[in-house]
Amino acid sequence: MTTAVVICPGRGTYNASELGYLGRHFPDPALLARFDAQRAAAGQETLSALDGAGRFSMVKHTRGDNASGLIYAASYGDFLAIDRQKIEVVAVTGNSMGWYTALACGGALTPDDGFRVANTMGTLMQSALIGGQLIYPWVDEDWVPRPERKRELLDLIARIGAEPGRELYLSIDLGGMLVIAGDAAGLKAFEKAVEPVQQRFPMRLGNHAAFHTPLQEPVAAQGRMQLPVELFRQPDLPMIDGRGKIWNPGATDRGDLYAYTLGEQVTCAYDFTKALHVAAREFAPDLFVILGPGTTLGGAVAQSLILAQWRGLGSRDEFRARQESDPLLVAMGLTDQRNLAVQGQA
Repeated sequence: MTTAVVICPGRGTYNASELGYLGRHFPDPALLARFDAQRAAAGQETLSALDGAGRFSMVKHTRGDNASGLIYAASYGDFLAIDRQKIEVVAVTGNSMGWYTALACGGALTPDDGFRVANTMGTLMQSALIGGQLIYPWVDEDWVPRPERKRELLDLIARIGAEPGRELYLSIDLGGMLVIAGDAAGLKAFEKAVEPVQQRFPMRLGNHAAFHTPLQEPVAAQGRMQLPVELFRQPDLPMIDGRGKIWNPGATDRGDLYAYTLGEQVTCAYDFTKALHVAAREFAPDLFVILGPGTTLGGAVAQSLILAQWRGLGSRDEFRARQESDPLLVAMGLTDQRNLAVQGQA
């Protein structure tokens, strides 16, 4: 039996090439119908209609109130599709809003309640749309760590954020990337202060608010008003959160889990890199399975494993060589890799 840690992706993973993902892959029509019913009851367009649209709309499909539900459903559907006869899931984690999906995969929320949490928080984020995000690397193009560069960037973020009239924070520690969030003035100051690198950074993230910063306190408060603690329960699988804390079956206080999920997880930096370090070292899985939709999280997972010096990895070339000979990652958003994980495939 192959052991695996499952990783749930966050925002920005349902794009034009993912249109129709639910139609192609979601394994439980009755469950999808229940998700659609939740959306319809809230006066929102159903996931089936969004996913089945004739063309992808950046304006519509990447909005928080639409993207969160689409991503949650695609990810949870992929989780259901994993062949448990050949893969033993030993723990789950997620990036950013992927934490909500991880709660459902881990059993701390039912599938329907997980959708309720993800859809509610995505809708609240979109309604408020406080601040924005950008992404910037601190490793080189071969993914070799440059820790001194990371320290310089974190110092720069702190200096800009301390200036009057500017808000700027680390949002997500994402492998070899820093996701940075703040208000318009803070983001603009950062963009002016750093040199463009790799022909695309610093890169603004469209339809993203200042997630995982104190600017989201009003959203967190609204979430606690709309989502009761009774939704949460003991997990069935260990869950690794955005601080690297493990929530174990039989030893989880649901009040603490609720307080973290709708408090610190919303308003403080999310350390995805640390979550991966903990996953590798505490569970030593044979595989890391990244749920769909999309394929953009694979680089951050690989970079996090390099930073953890997992199995001697030190660069992108070493990771690629290992992937070709004995894969460490399976990204279910890629057809050839998906076939390594789903039921009925070799």
